[in-house]
Amino acid sequence: MLKTLHVLHTPDLLHVLASMGHGDEIALVDRNFPAVSMAQRLVRLDGAHLPAALEACMQLLPLDTFVDKPALRMMQVHAPEQIPEVQQECQRIIDSFEGKHVGLEGLTREQFYERARKAYAIVYTSEPRAYGCLLLKKGVIFS
Repeated sequence: MLKTLHVLHTPDLLHVLASMGHGDEIALVDRNFPAVSMAQRLVRLDGAHLPAALEACMQLLPLDTFVDKPALRMMQVHAPEQIPEVQQECQRIIDSFEGKHVGLEGLTREQFYERARKAYAIVYTSEPRAYGCLLLKKGVIFS
């Protein structure tokens, strides 16, 4: 047991987050996403919803400050301009951890799938709401 870790900081998630380098991307996806067939590295957080998984990642993962859009979301196919509630919740979490607004840039479904295939890892959640899919680009820690 370790102190101060989030309950979702599983050994697999901690290893992936620590192993990622600057500029690597991680996808956090809902239960409908074909994560098993796409992932280079798969982290399963069965039972966890996307916002909880995002909080666990944001506690440890610095977002890339060298790019304009370090956080991306999958747009809805039939209503790309609408932002689903699950993504609105995630926007609030990202902004809270970053201490400023970091907009979730929209990607089409095809663009998201292409980026997810190339991502360092995919974190599979049990998020039941459609379009619970994000990509985060890891930054650096300046100390």
